[in-house]
Amino acid sequence: MSVEESQPLITHLVELRNRLLKAVICVLIVFCSLVYWANDIYTLLAHPLTERLPEGATMIATNVVTPFFTPIKLTAVVAVFLSVPFILYQIWAFVAPALYKHEKRLVYPLLVSSTVLFYMGVAFAYYVVFPLIFGFLTSTAPEGVTIATDINSYLDFILTIFLAFGICFEVPVAIILLCWSGVTQPEDLQRKRPYIVVAAFVVGMLLTPPDIFSQTLLAVPMWVLFELGVIVSRFYVPKEQPTK
Repeated sequence: MSVEESQPLITHLVELRNRLLKAVICVLIVFCSLVYWANDIYTLLAHPLTERLPEGATMIATNVVTPFFTPIKLTAVVAVFLSVPFILYQIWAFVAPALYKHEKRLVYPLLVSSTVLFYMGVAFAYYVVFPLIFGFLTSTAPEGVTIATDINSYLDFILTIFLAFGICFEVPVAIILLCWSGVTQPEDLQRKRPYIVVAAFVVGMLLTPPDIFSQTLLAVPMWVLFELGVIVSRFYVPKEQPTK
């Protein structure tokens, strides 16, 4: 590789480094701004469970350092979560110069909608799914069994659910990209609707606790979002030749 050929590669790598550095700095700034309220953030996140625990029951910490590090861990995750729009903007700014005009018109709204859908998935899990799940699980404990959830185990559980619902709410974006790239067509997806519904319930079974309530609460929104994605994908068919 000649010096002339390697120069653009070095320029792109420097640009990528700068974009990543900006994203990391943004996360650190948000984290430092929130870390003082780490315990309050954890209390808020634990509310769906604590308000449904039997009278006198509390959450516990089974490790000496868990009461300190678990809220800090949660705050770091929240910092990344709140920084997602800025991180996506950095990704967009890095790849935009290489895109065609019609691709830019597609990618920008998809970046915005994917962010909104991810937040909607997390909000749906917190406000709808958690109350039902914890209400069900705490009411099914055998007699004589005291419910005392470890705070770190609880955090790992809810982060898994948040991630599952956040990703699954991206179904419309995935469908639009598949149709826009020519991998499939809206008509083909409509004909495969029965298989999609079955797949949604399988995904719900794999990504949620082993109870029919949480599985259904993930599968039904995925099905609805699939239908929405099929409808919207009809408007994302390229109608012009690529031009820079």
